[in-house]
Amino acid sequence: MRSRASLPSRRTAIRGTVALSLLALAATARAETDIGVVTVVVDNAKVMRLPERTQTVVVGNPIIADITLQKNGVLVLTGKSFGTTNLIALDAAGAMIAESQIRVEAPQAAVITVQRGLERESYSCTPACQPSVQLGDSAKYFGDVSQQAENRRKLATGASER
Repeated sequence: MRSRASLPSRRTAIRGTVALSLLALAATARAETDIGVVTVVVDNAKVMRLPERTQTVVVGNPIIADITLQKNGVLVLTGKSFGTTNLIALDAAGAMIAESQIRVEAPQAAVITVQRGLERESYSCTPACQPSVQLGDSAKYFGDVSQQAENRRKLATGASER
């Protein structure tokens, strides 16, 4: 015969069942609201579909990523600078429907970085290497290349004649 102390009491069994049920419910709720990590390359866009019932979309740090809402629950996510932020979808009552982490990364292919002491320059090699400013390049290089690109844009659009 087993002693009474070795048998779990009915109250303990109920508590265990309730705890397991709450853990399962929390895991289900988290699965519904957590859509994982979305990775986008800086200066690139990614199209995403929002969950149904989304009324408001919030980006934690708009310096890192920007969003543009389209029709039918489509969102365009654009990487603005390197880093991580979050994206939250809210329903009409303000309740969170979904949240995901947004990771904005540097382009991996065809970019060469030249480091000369503290001065850094980036080149896009597709296939010939040409200056291509990236966040983190030295201020002089960034300014010079950006100004050349702006002057070229003005020539192409006829804006320099106005």
